[in-house]
Amino acid sequence: MKPVLRRCRASLTLAVVCLAAFTAPGAAPGAAPTEGAFDAANKLYEQGKYADAASAYEQMLKPGRVSAPLYFNLGNALFKSGHLGRAIAAYIQAQRLTPRDPDIRANLRFARDQAQGPTLLPNRWQRWLGDLTLNEWSLLAAASVWIWLILQIFLQWRPALRQHLRGTVRSVGVVAVLLCACLWGAWYEIRLEQTAIVVTAQAAVHRGPLQEASVAFTAHDGAELRVLHHKDRWLEVTAGPGRLGWVRLKYVLVLPEG
Repeated sequence: MKPVLRRCRASLTLAVVCLAAFTAPGAAPGAAPTEGAFDAANKLYEQGKYADAASAYEQMLKPGRVSAPLYFNLGNALFKSGHLGRAIAAYIQAQRLTPRDPDIRANLRFARDQAQGPTLLPNRWQRWLGDLTLNEWSLLAAASVWIWLILQIFLQWRPALRQHLRGTVRSVGVVAVLLCACLWGAWYEIRLEQTAIVVTAQAAVHRGPLQEASVAFTAHDGAELRVLHHKDRWLEVTAGPGRLGWVRLKYVLVLPEG
């Protein structure tokens, strides 16, 4: 399949040409970075200067100026320049801003497929929570609570309807509790649950936070490890049952940043 280069007002979509299965990126909605700098970085990408393009995109990553297109195109440039782990991190950041964008999902899935060795991918529950942004979960939870409160107030005003609306009030209450639980779960996953993404060719995961400790397993570029504890310049990580150890902080990129 021939890659398609799409253009939009605020961004120039960049295709990652590796395999036919790797879809051409689409411009995801979000607050656009400075248009002139963004276009200049896109031009570097089109010229095949992927490392320079990645550096240009990274220069635009400042508080209040991040966007899904910026992270997405950064991921493409990093992938093309051979930085698999950093590309995966950029795609994850883009997906958190626009979780249902099909191109972001496709490119992240393709990049993850390139990672070798043990890795800990999101489970079904985490993927389901990730289908909405934190703001969207907040709106749903708040709306359900308000509807339940309004029904309670209405029944205080019209007590004769209490018997008829009892089931409705109970159902809305259950939905409100479930949505609040989902909001808490999404907040925990995004704000508290840290993932260490290996950004070097390979990183030894030791049985203790010492360079002299024996190696438990080796993680490769792009591997995703759940962070359990921090100690000095070491992280205790896991890649699933039987995969537990300590890795040097300099070999990974941690999301979200502590």
